[in-house]
Amino acid sequence: MESKREIYCRAIGQRIRSEREKMGLSREEFAEIVGLSDYYVGQLERGERQMSLTVMVRIANCLHVSLDYLIFGDSGADGVNESQCTYKAGDVRREINLLLDKCSPKEMELFKKLIRTILPYMK
Repeated sequence: MESKREIYCRAIGQRIRSEREKMGLSREEFAEIVGLSDYYVGQLERGERQMSLTVMVRIANCLHVSLDYLIFGDSGADGVNESQCTYKAGDVRREINLLLDKCSPKEMELFKKLIRTILPYMK
C-alpha cells in the first residue's frame, strides 16, 4: 500500500513533467535550465525523490506555475501574471516579426525553445 507521501511526490512529479512537456522541453534541457541533473529531475517526475523548497521554487518559476499548483494541483493558480509582461506592442513586435519572417521552420523552432528558456529569468 502506498503512503500519502509517495502519492504526494508522484502527483507533484506528474505536474512537473506535464508542464515541462507543454513547454516543449526535454528533461535534459529542463534540468540544465533549473541547474539540476537530468537523473534527479527524472526521479522528481516519477515521485521517487522529495525536493527542497529552493528547488521547488526554481522549478515553479521555470515552468511559470505557482507553488500552489505544483503542490496541490490547483488549476486556477497558473502563476502567470499578465501584468508582469510589459512591452511596447507596436514597433517591437513589428521588428521581431520582420526578423522571424526570414527564418526557416527549423530556426523558428529554435527561437521558440530559446524564448521558453529565457522567460523564467525575466522578472
